[in-house]
Amino acid sequence: MVRVNEILSQIVQVDRPMNWGGLATLKPYVNFFAEDDAKALKQAMDVKGVDEATIVKILSNRSWDQRQLIMKAFYKQYNMDLETSLKKKLSGNLENVVVCLLKAPEDRDAQGLKEAMKGLGTDEDTLIEILSIRSKGELQLIVAAYQRDYQKTLEQDIKGDVKGKFQALLLNLLKGQREDNSNIINHELIEEDARALHTITIQKKPDFNGWIPILTERSQKHLNRVFKLYKVYSSQDITETIKKQMKGDDEKGFLALVHSIQDTPEYLADRLHQCMKSFGTKDGPLIRLLVSRCENDLLSIRAEYRKKYGKSLYTTIQGDTKGDYRTALLSLCGGEDL
Repeated sequence: MVRVNEILSQIVQVDRPMNWGGLATLKPYVNFFAEDDAKALKQAMDVKGVDEATIVKILSNRSWDQRQLIMKAFYKQYNMDLETSLKKKLSGNLENVVVCLLKAPEDRDAQGLKEAMKGLGTDEDTLIEILSIRSKGELQLIVAAYQRDYQKTLEQDIKGDVKGKFQALLLNLLKGQREDNSNIINHELIEEDARALHTITIQKKPDFNGWIPILTERSQKHLNRVFKLYKVYSSQDITETIKKQMKGDDEKGFLALVHSIQDTPEYLADRLHQCMKSFGTKDGPLIRLLVSRCENDLLSIRAEYRKKYGKSLYTTIQGDTKGDYRTALLSLCGGEDL
């Protein structure tokens, strides 16, 4: 008990900052005129062969708000939808990244979730990534967008595509009940949660469904304190417990969730690495990750990527993609890390 009290008394000192704002690689373009950009995009589409370089230069260097203003200006000037017009002129991954830049964040995520569950096999990594790091408000928008776009609820599709504790984990995340981070430290609840997690592991037949409410409803800061105290009770890190006592999708899902809670930038750096390692690039998740994080925290993710993999994210993208598609991704990445 002395050891536990010592940990609890010091636990305030072990927080890593959770606010990654101001670490965007894509910021509002300074000399911005929506009407001029709309005109330039129309000219780029009308030229013989399509001026893809100009399309990339404009759209990958404008903020989300600016891209929305360009879409409105384009429609006002030409009575045409910009996204539809670009789809007719572009193809392949370049089309995908341009369309992704124009989509609302909730529509991007809804599409990512749908693609993760369609056809044979499931992309469990994408499911857990999107659902684990989105806020309550973002999850509500995603749920609404999914039902609007696909005429089925996201809950229905998850139930039909995955099973076991992994399904229960995803469905609880989908409820969006995670508490917001707070500077108030509830030592009693930290100890209660750490004990509860440990108690489940030492049962004859551990029911890890009991972990799910704690892991999906407590705040990120609170859980990082719980994980540190858990190690005191169990003499092993929580990730070690998961690896020893779970398997398959359950193991993968719980490990990913814990990693995203412990260190979001490192977790997302790993996700980007997974998209580009070995044979065949996972272009869909790669595009969505870069587009969704470039106006948020991509600088912190880049730093973690460089530290963990010994080369920059910029260099990896450069070696893994080509053409105007590569130019667009590198623009979103924002620069080299030496």
